[in-house]
Amino acid sequence: MSNDTASAPALLVTDMMDPARAAAFQAALGLTPQVAAGSRLPPFFHQLYFWTPLPPGALGRDGHPKVGGAGLIPDMGLPRRMWAGGRLRFQAPLRAGIAAEKTSVLEKAERKTGRTGPLGIVTLRHEIRQEGALCLTEWHDLVYREDPDPAAPKPVPPEARTDETEAREVSFSSTLLFRYSALTFNGHRIHYDLDYARDVEGYEGLVVHGPLLAQHLMLLAEELMGPLAEFSFRASSPLMHSESAVLCRNGPDLWVRGPDGRQCMSATAAPKL
Repeated sequence: MSNDTASAPALLVTDMMDPARAAAFQAALGLTPQVAAGSRLPPFFHQLYFWTPLPPGALGRDGHPKVGGAGLIPDMGLPRRMWAGGRLRFQAPLRAGIAAEKTSVLEKAERKTGRTGPLGIVTLRHEIRQEGALCLTEWHDLVYREDPDPAAPKPVPPEARTDETEAREVSFSSTLLFRYSALTFNGHRIHYDLDYARDVEGYEGLVVHGPLLAQHLMLLAEELMGPLAEFSFRASSPLMHSESAVLCRNGPDLWVRGPDGRQCMSATAAPKL
């Protein structure tokens, strides 16, 4: 299955970019709330905006909107959704309290066979504008899988690098996961429903949001490198809320190392010149 992007429908969502929401997220991260009307938003904070609320009957078993139908993502018959990674190009700063438009299109939707069975590979492209100017282009990669086979061996995650020049330890409480889900209007039950995460999707605990890990890496990259021009990231192993992790950086490369040395996410950042 593939998609012709030239004729693909677009989804347009507008948002006033409420500064209180960004300030609340800063507080949830343990940062000093500093965002006010007119403030430049930190990178990736647009995830807090452009909600598309749907009634309960329009949601799937996992709490996400059902695929197929009028949505951008087709139903490929694979129930487990994962945010696999993405790429961002920062053209101009997004500012809080200013109306913005987000246009989303489906760039790719195809079914493949991987080591663990059938996969649905989806790429969405989002463009965000304020006052008529393109501020951000984002490519958002999703993977859909079958339900896990309890008898199948667990996949072996890659080992993370240990040559970092900068390292920051981070931890994730169930409260933080709940607050991030609420601020991003993300209903995926793997982040707050332990029974569902363990018994249906086969995880060992509540799963830390992939974009929350990417958010930490982006904030670290901007702190060390200055404003970003581009950022790309790829998830490689889920992190549970009961696990601490280390944010690592060496040059343009960043990664998240789990407590057992596994790589949970890798990323590359490019600063503005």
